[in-house]
Amino acid sequence: MDLFEKCYNYTEPQEAMKTGLYPYFHALETAQDTEVVMDGKSIIMLGSNNYMGLTSDKRTIEAAKDALEKLGTGCSGSRFLNGTLKLHEQLEAELADFFHKEGAVTFSTGFQTNLGAISSIIGIHDYILNDSENHASILDGCRLSFAKKTLKYQHNDMTDLERLLERVPAENGVLIITDGVFSMSGDIANLPEIVKLAKKYKARILVDDAHGVGMVGDCGRGTASYYGLEDEVDMIMTTFSKSLASLGGCIASSKEVINWIRHKSRPFIFSASIPPANAAAALCALRIIRDEPERQKNLIEIANYMRSRLKEAGIPIIEGETAIIPVFTYDRNRTFIITKMLFEEGVYVNPVIPPAVPEGQCMLRTSYTATHTREQMDRAVEAFKKVFSQV
Repeated sequence: MDLFEKCYNYTEPQEAMKTGLYPYFHALETAQDTEVVMDGKSIIMLGSNNYMGLTSDKRTIEAAKDALEKLGTGCSGSRFLNGTLKLHEQLEAELADFFHKEGAVTFSTGFQTNLGAISSIIGIHDYILNDSENHASILDGCRLSFAKKTLKYQHNDMTDLERLLERVPAENGVLIITDGVFSMSGDIANLPEIVKLAKKYKARILVDDAHGVGMVGDCGRGTASYYGLEDEVDMIMTTFSKSLASLGGCIASSKEVINWIRHKSRPFIFSASIPPANAAAALCALRIIRDEPERQKNLIEIANYMRSRLKEAGIPIIEGETAIIPVFTYDRNRTFIITKMLFEEGVYVNPVIPPAVPEGQCMLRTSYTATHTREQMDRAVEAFKKVFSQV
């Protein structure tokens, strides 16, 4: 059998393109912002993770330009050898301080951060307990590890989590991994109960706060801060590609854990370090988030405004308190039709279909930015009302 036969027989995207319903790979012609130009059209962006609105902020752009001019386009090596800049060390120090941890280590992407941290921490005698809605990077990090067993508990179901914890032998290490703010549903992990169970069963906790940072917690410090449990969470992960307006990721933890990851994580050791411009933009964004708490307030206010307007219009949403508002479309084909119609009305949303969600639970993932305006939300709601009245 030809290795590429599966590639030749894979025609689902082409079939969707023939119907005019293929929703992916719309090319942006402008910077990521609350309104963008895609396919020559002006579009209200309701699909970005630019929660703080900093990707087009003059300060982050200038910080990136300055680093580019002073330090060049890349580091030409891994952090382990010639690829460490003073800028990297400064970024890690301020990230550690931001998360109220002893240390932090950065990776080239958020996805790689989970791969590198999980695979290095977990050994052959250890168990992993995963929330069923955890991000794909967590699942792949678990696959890359040598875990004795990876167990999945029902989403935010603490009874199911305890049932699985009871199965772990006392002599084995165990790591509970959860998203802080879940990327699809927008709900928040039940961290207080996870902490109680972790103490009871002597487990450690890793919170992936890729979506939580900037959105929840004191000055946007994330889910652990939101619950006042920073001292109880062992590792906090985040990415730079969302609120921090750049590319990269980090793990913050105790100095011993960070030291271990630095010297044992293959994705860290064998990858080139973050380019100077990316590190500088992330550092600048981190300082803005810390110093301008009104951005977080604006983000939640605009999301709550949109949530109330959608409910008034009779649009079926998942209730929540974050800046992610899922809109139910249920059927896969209907999801693609609505996505296309909204785009034609000047609103960009992200269609979510299986396997990201169960069959019959298709949705539009809408997300919001601190710099969105109510006028933009009003226009978007009118588009939703028009489209949902027709489909």
